[in-house]
Amino acid sequence: MSEYFKNVSTIKYEGPKSDNPLAFKYYKPDEVIGGKTMEEHLRFAVAYWHTFQGRGSDPFGLDGAALRPWDHITDEMDLAKAKVEANFEFCEKIGVPFFCFHDRDIAPEADNLRETNKRLDEITALIKDRMKNSSVKLLWGTTNAFGHRRFTHGASTSNNAAVFAYAAAQVKKAMEITKELGGQNYVFWGGREGYETLLNTDMKLELDNLARFLRMAVEYKKEIGFDGQLLIEPKPKEPTKHQYDFDTASVLGFLRTYGLEKDFKMNIEANHATLAAHTFQHELYLARINNALGSIDANQGDLLLGWDTDQFPTNIYETTLAMMEVIKMGGFTKGGLNFDAKVRRASFEPVDLFYGHIAGMDAFAQGFKIAYRIIEDGVFDKFISERYASFTKGIGKDIVDGKAGFKELEAYVLENGEPEITSGRQELLEAILNQYVLGYK
Repeated sequence: MSEYFKNVSTIKYEGPKSDNPLAFKYYKPDEVIGGKTMEEHLRFAVAYWHTFQGRGSDPFGLDGAALRPWDHITDEMDLAKAKVEANFEFCEKIGVPFFCFHDRDIAPEADNLRETNKRLDEITALIKDRMKNSSVKLLWGTTNAFGHRRFTHGASTSNNAAVFAYAAAQVKKAMEITKELGGQNYVFWGGREGYETLLNTDMKLELDNLARFLRMAVEYKKEIGFDGQLLIEPKPKEPTKHQYDFDTASVLGFLRTYGLEKDFKMNIEANHATLAAHTFQHELYLARINNALGSIDANQGDLLLGWDTDQFPTNIYETTLAMMEVIKMGGFTKGGLNFDAKVRRASFEPVDLFYGHIAGMDAFAQGFKIAYRIIEDGVFDKFISERYASFTKGIGKDIVDGKAGFKELEAYVLENGEPEITSGRQELLEAILNQYVLGYK
C-alpha cells in the first residue's frame, strides 16, 4: 500500500496560539458541547471530485496546474485505484469521518455503460474492502450527468428520450453502489437541468420529466431498500441560464407541485446561495423552517466574481450564522458538512490540500462554538420574540388564529387609529454579533 502524503502526519488540535500550519487551532474533535463531540456535531466530509480529481483548472486555465503524488500513473484504472488509497489516507490523517463522490469520480467512463459499470464494481469493491480497516464512511454519493457530451441538452430534462434513459441508468447504478458502501444520503445535482432559450424549449415537458425522473428514483430507493436520505442541491445560472433548481424556494415549489416534498431534503451550498443573490443563511433558514435542510456543501464564493469559485470557507461570520441554523434544526442526522471546495490554482502543492481543509474545519468549528453561545444566551431570539409580540395578543392573536377578516381589521383600525412602529435595531444587533464573534461575549 502506497503512502501518498508522506510529509504529513496525523493532524492534531494544538489550540489558537499554535504556529503549526498542520494543526487545528479551533477544531477539537473530541470536545463535548451540548452532549455531543465536535466530530458528531459537524460531520465533516471530503469532496472526492475537488480533492482527488481536481487539477487546478479554471475558466482561463484549462490545463491543470496541480502537482499530485499520483501524477506518474498513466493507466486510468490504476490511477482510480491509487486515488482510493489517497482518499482514505487523506481522510484518516486529517481526521475527517466522511467522504462524498460522483460515480465518474471514482471510476473512469469506458466505451459503453456495461463496461463502465464493471469499472464501478471493481472500484466499489476496493473501497468496501478499504472501509473494513478504516473509520471513514460515505456521507453521500451522486451521479455526474452533466460532464459528458450526451448531456449537452440536460439529463432528465433533455429533449432526447434516449438521454433521459441513459441518465436513469446512471442514477440506478450510482444509487446501488451508494447503498452498498453504506452511504447515508444520495444527492441530485441538476448540472444541466435548465435551458438557454424558450425558442427551442418545451418547459412544461421538461419539468414534468424531471418530476417523473425523481419519482422513479424514489420508487427505486424503496425497491432496493436504501434507507438514506434523498437530497436535491439547488444551483442557479451556471452552466445554463435558467436552472430549474435555481434556489431553495424554487426547489420547494417544484417538489410541492409534483407531490415529492416528503421524499427530498436540500443539500445547500454556500457558493450557490451567492450566485442566486441570497445569503448562505437565507438558504439554510428557508430550508430549515420547511423541514427540508438535510446537508451542507461547505464552501464560499467570491462576491466580486459571478461564477462558482468553490473556495474553502474561512469567513467566521458566515460559518457562525450557518451553524445557528443547523443547531436550531436540532443538528444533522444523516447530513453533514461536505467541503465542496478546491484550493486555488496557485496553491498547487499536495500539502495545500491539508491547509485548505484545516482552514475550513477550524472556521466551522469556531462558528459552531459561537453559534452555540448565541443560541444559549437567546439574545437574538429574545429580540425577535419581542419584535413580533403584537401577534401573541389582542388583534394580532386573532389574525394568527384566523378569527379576524378584513371587516374586523378595518373596525380595529377605525377604533385605534394610526399604529405605532418600533425600530428594527439592525446596527445594534450586528454590533452584538461582533461581540460574540470577536470573543467579547
